[in-house]
Amino acid sequence: MLYLDVSKKPRERAKDLLSRMTIKEKAGQLPQRLLGFKAYTYENGKLTLTDEFKDEVRRCCGLGTLYGLYRADPWSQRDFSNGLVGIEMKRAYNLAQKYVIEHSRFGIPMLTSSECPHGHQALDGYLLPPNLAIGATWNPELAHKAFAVCARQLRELGVDFALISMLDVLRDPRWGRSEECYGEDPFLAASFAETVVNACQEKGLAVVAKHFCAQGETTGGVNASAARIGIRELQEIHLAPMRACCKASVQGVMAAYNEIDGVYCHANRVLLKDILRGEIGFKGLVMADGIAIDRLDTITGSPLRSGALALSCGVDIGLWDESFSCLEEALHQGLISEETLDESVLRVLELKFSRGLFEHPYLDEETPKDFSYGKYPESLEISRQSPVLLKNLGILPLKDKKQTVALIGPNSDAIYSQLGDYTPPQREGVGKTLLMGLQEEMGDRVHFLRGCATNNDDSNDISYAVKLANECDIVILALGGSSSRFAGATFDSNGAAIISGAAQMDCGEGVDCCEVKLPGNQEKLAEAIFETGKPVITVIIAGRPYAVNEVIKRSKAVIYAFYPGPMGGKALAEILTGKIAPAGRLPVSLPKSAGCIPCSYNYKASANLAENPWLYPFGFGKTYTCFELSDLKYSGEVLLSDLEKGGKALIQFTVKNIGNYDAYAVPQLFVKRIGGSVVPRVKELKAFCKLFLQAGEKKDCSLEIGREELASFTVNMAWELETGEIYFSLEEGAEVYADGSFIIK
Repeated sequence: MLYLDVSKKPRERAKDLLSRMTIKEKAGQLPQRLLGFKAYTYENGKLTLTDEFKDEVRRCCGLGTLYGLYRADPWSQRDFSNGLVGIEMKRAYNLAQKYVIEHSRFGIPMLTSSECPHGHQALDGYLLPPNLAIGATWNPELAHKAFAVCARQLRELGVDFALISMLDVLRDPRWGRSEECYGEDPFLAASFAETVVNACQEKGLAVVAKHFCAQGETTGGVNASAARIGIRELQEIHLAPMRACCKASVQGVMAAYNEIDGVYCHANRVLLKDILRGEIGFKGLVMADGIAIDRLDTITGSPLRSGALALSCGVDIGLWDESFSCLEEALHQGLISEETLDESVLRVLELKFSRGLFEHPYLDEETPKDFSYGKYPESLEISRQSPVLLKNLGILPLKDKKQTVALIGPNSDAIYSQLGDYTPPQREGVGKTLLMGLQEEMGDRVHFLRGCATNNDDSNDISYAVKLANECDIVILALGGSSSRFAGATFDSNGAAIISGAAQMDCGEGVDCCEVKLPGNQEKLAEAIFETGKPVITVIIAGRPYAVNEVIKRSKAVIYAFYPGPMGGKALAEILTGKIAPAGRLPVSLPKSAGCIPCSYNYKASANLAENPWLYPFGFGKTYTCFELSDLKYSGEVLLSDLEKGGKALIQFTVKNIGNYDAYAVPQLFVKRIGGSVVPRVKELKAFCKLFLQAGEKKDCSLEIGREELASFTVNMAWELETGEIYFSLEEGAEVYADGSFIIK
């Protein structure tokens, strides 16, 4: 039989196998039910497959994809007492895989998919700071190294698909999933998306890039709400990360919950077929989001019709929904054709052959390798390079060895408030909070009191915090938010958080807000501390941009750390004490207030804003030194014909560290078109780099931009180059160092 011939190409083998399968067997390859962490019980050291898992395998005559076998979090109710750890992870995989193969007429193995938004969502999973922190590093090369570590761990455990957020562009900071975005800019987001796909797939881990498309636009910051945009906003802002993923030959993409101009993404044939496959050239599998196909019932009236609609519009694999379990019946009723069904099944089978699952379906049952933060420092390095210094009136770094420090605030000693949403339980002693980091750097000079809770009306300790502040020389105020599901959250049918009165979450999936201010009584705490007259350094640890005008005004220094990850406390302490210099730049603008939203820096020139809506703009960030950019060279003219052939416009310059601290510089090239057929944006990021410079050191640098960066989505509704003037500014930390213009002829 051809499908067993390893000398044949995966597609040939898949076609042959497909031709031998019944409708029932084909339809059974496409559902992806919520079975992974429900597939087993682990009691008294014994692993057993559940009846629920076995029933699904029998119903499907095998299994297409198993989601979340290793998932551990409050929703799955898996922890170190009943979840999979160490060698039991491999044993559970083999047990499930063996059952699937034995109950498939052709011995078809299953694929596995796992969440990896910022590392493996499993017990002892290697975690990174969430995406907004990664975006703040402005260092895609570092992200590549870090996700390569995650990919190695996932592959050792047999994971085929890593579900990774990378397509959402943050356009409304009220959205609870802000932390899952690389930032508000399409070019920055695309740069990280491409490198993360490459990092994972180079290690043999296929990526499902999510979410497609425009979920970060929102209506009023509400999760899964309408993206009320037209095709031009879609093209200019939200498709860029997907185009970048396709450059990296991404093998999967997840459709988004939202609708665009009235059409749900899961039922959007133009989006999933004409744009994604036709225009962008995507070749892989389209996966649904959790129960998203069932939500189409609002327009179809039944799961049967919802499944048929989604499949017909380009969705290949379901996720937790009932609808894709009805595909066999949908075909019998004429709602889909066998040709349509075959198209998706063929993609699933081809992937299984290409990954070698038919020949090597099982894992070695050796103890998994050590993926500790000590052995793999990439997570710590992201923690070091992501915090953004917003303000410093000469108080940082802390050099006086005699000063006593009052560390006050709810995020002083809260490891889960550093980690973001989609986080597994952590072992006791793993990770470093800010308190731990400062104690390591400053010893018993650090005195700690929480002061108030993160996100409720608990203010009983404010008076004690004031007393502590008065007794110390300086105050470090650790404020911000939390996406921790480990205190008070309940869960929706798709795993999104539902917040009760006791919950500390103010961010994360399902946790949207009307305001963008510090939650709970934190502003009250800050006011009381400021009134002491003590010098205050504020550290904000958060998953979204806040409007923190008063905190900025009254603090001597402010560091903004988008959830800095498990080693974030160590990194922040190193920055505060001057062991390293701040290296982050804002990946998203900080609004002055909720009323100023939208506040993205790259608004249309037609807006005619009276004043900027942001407190600090995209790209802003200070450090402990100063940089000098000099010797600017660029061409005054660029031929359109050369650009069409792959030519580039080159901007060359020299960067020098003219201060006393070793530090990173982040040169950023912004452009603006003058003229053209459509209204331009006031500025758009089109190139950047990150350079480490020792004190007094200088380096030559060049940034190049070509057709992709200079084309406009014109009145012809196509990406075209137009002749005319291009104005550019060369910036570092939102300070303009040089500017100029060139002509496209």
